[in-house]
Amino acid sequence: MKVLASLRSLGNERHPIVLAVGFFDGVHKGHQKVVQVAVNKARRTGGQAWVLTFDPHPLDVLSPSAAPLLLTSIEHRQRLLESLGLDGCIVMSFNHRLAGMEPVAFARLLRHSIPTLSEVIVGQNWRFGKHGTGDTGLLAKVGRGMGFKATVVKPAIYEKKPVSSTRIRAEIKRGNLKKAAAMLGRPFSILGRVIHGRAVGRKIGFPTANLDFHSKALPPYGIYAARALVDGVIRDGVVNLGINPTFEMRTVKPLLELHIFDFSGNLYGRDVEVFFIKRLRNERRFGSVEKLTAQIARDIATARRVLKRISSVNFLVAILANSSGKMESSKR
Repeated sequence: MKVLASLRSLGNERHPIVLAVGFFDGVHKGHQKVVQVAVNKARRTGGQAWVLTFDPHPLDVLSPSAAPLLLTSIEHRQRLLESLGLDGCIVMSFNHRLAGMEPVAFARLLRHSIPTLSEVIVGQNWRFGKHGTGDTGLLAKVGRGMGFKATVVKPAIYEKKPVSSTRIRAEIKRGNLKKAAAMLGRPFSILGRVIHGRAVGRKIGFPTANLDFHSKALPPYGIYAARALVDGVIRDGVVNLGINPTFEMRTVKPLLELHIFDFSGNLYGRDVEVFFIKRLRNERRFGSVEKLTAQIARDIATARRVLKRISSVNFLVAILANSSGKMESSKR
């Protein structure tokens, strides 16, 4: 999937462009419906399916105190979107100039920047333009006058209500991983890059990969049975999300420490996606390293039992539904 920073980069494209537009935080089931409609229409017409998303979130610019805690970093969002079969993604910078653009002017920007624009696909509640005054009805109206079609996709439904990033954030905050996964279409995950830490885990016999991540919507601190995507392979493990109180690790943001079972290798500098499967316990301070070590051993044993009950085949099916298919289990 190509990733561009400007609409005008598509100015010389000769294929018809079907453009899915939205913020797509989490790339949940509702977002997947919008993107899939775009992909299907593009394939039927011999065109290309692109997505237009934004960075940062509009509220980060317009009202930072009201900005949501995002489920996915822009890098994670791009990876999830790529897995849906898109030809390309435009990450448009959201700034005050864009925020002040009238709806018709924004539609005109799309039309003039992408001469082969044939159709715009959006969700039912999508708003655009200054103060969000543009709705799907206006998009359809101006589209007809500018030579492109507008298609509105109905939301995905879960428990009789539309799936939304807001609902998923609330469930993640409460630690309700099952409900979050049902709306995401996959287990909740965080993408991060492995960085050097203090090597405390290695010293006590349980080496961990320390992840630098940018997601802001996090489940409660604690220990979780987890699965990790490492170089296209799904591996079982246990993850600690928190502040590591036993070692009084002073940190601006929580630590994400992943121990992968039966694994040896150098992961520094690699991107790893961690899937939170089940919460095992709260994070707590231990009186000695020996007590902590004993508890970690118990956590690993518990996580192994939990993950053994959750079919790795079923897990792969759920992930593959949102991937390019280049993935396998470490279990043979």
